[in-house]
Amino acid sequence: MRLGINLGYWGSGNDADNVLLAQEADRLGYDVAWVAEAYGSDAPTVLSWVGAKTERIGLGAAVMQIPARTPAMTAMTAATLDTLSGGRFHLGLGVSGPQVSEGWHGVPFASPLGRTREYVDIVRAALRRETVAYDGRHFTLPLPDGPGKALKLTVHPVREHIPVYLASVGPKNLELAGEIADGWLAIFFSPEHSGELVESVRTGARRAGKGADGGDPLAGFDIVPTVPVVIGDDVQACADQVRAYAALYVGGMGSREKNFYNQLAVRMGFEEAAAEIQDLYLARRHRDAAAAVPFEFLDATALLGPKERIRERVQRYADAGVTTLTVSSTAPTTDERLDVVRTMADVLS
Repeated sequence: MRLGINLGYWGSGNDADNVLLAQEADRLGYDVAWVAEAYGSDAPTVLSWVGAKTERIGLGAAVMQIPARTPAMTAMTAATLDTLSGGRFHLGLGVSGPQVSEGWHGVPFASPLGRTREYVDIVRAALRRETVAYDGRHFTLPLPDGPGKALKLTVHPVREHIPVYLASVGPKNLELAGEIADGWLAIFFSPEHSGELVESVRTGARRAGKGADGGDPLAGFDIVPTVPVVIGDDVQACADQVRAYAALYVGGMGSREKNFYNQLAVRMGFEEAAAEIQDLYLARRHRDAAAAVPFEFLDATALLGPKERIRERVQRYADAGVTTLTVSSTAPTTDERLDVVRTMADVLS
């Protein structure tokens, strides 16, 4: 099992610290550094900066939002970042949610699965340097009855194949990831509750004909959960450090009707708690929402406690099929966050 580090969002005064984390992860042999975007910092700009200040570590977008860019622009960005970094780029894609897609980008959220499928088709065709002509339900290139013509990417990417990852939560999106992507970016991944999720990915992989010769349909497929890590002797106190993060996603990341993380918590068996967290968060009682997150949910989806306890839990992630464990630290100081990066390298050594 490989190691990744999630540097999260940027622009909150932690930028220099995040460079230090990426550099330390690079020195310790981490496989990839992931960067997020929502409606603040964008992932490609940050990744270009991190790439310029590191040597070997992969550069992962977790994620580049599908409604934010045309597929052609995403292909251009992927080719450019991969070339500048010497073949280190990992293209993570996600549809975001209706509030960001429609409220920030002005793009309808309708048919997210179909849009994602067509989007990836076009990105991959462009990266193969094909002359891109596409007649889909959601995308048409070139536009009909106009002066546009089918074009081909002018630059030559360093690699023939840039890996594509999908950030998927729901069962059908998980199947799509297995079918068309090289990896799955997971959140709130619990080894004890992951069986159905991984099976959905496997179903999609089989649909694409993977493993048709009797092999594992997920051979070579990268399962990449981002996992909060808090090190300390008091497990309950460690859990308290990730309560606000869990409450934000389960309670407030999306509308009441369209919160995919809340729905995931329900499928994990936390239906009553998920409803309470959402009610409190949407009522702007954020601290109460955080307090309502069950310890069992936090312990199932994060690595908490002393080093040896974390070591035992890490093995469960490997047994559940995780191939790249991405570490996220919420520690308040740079030194503590660096300690998490170093401890996890030692745990997996």
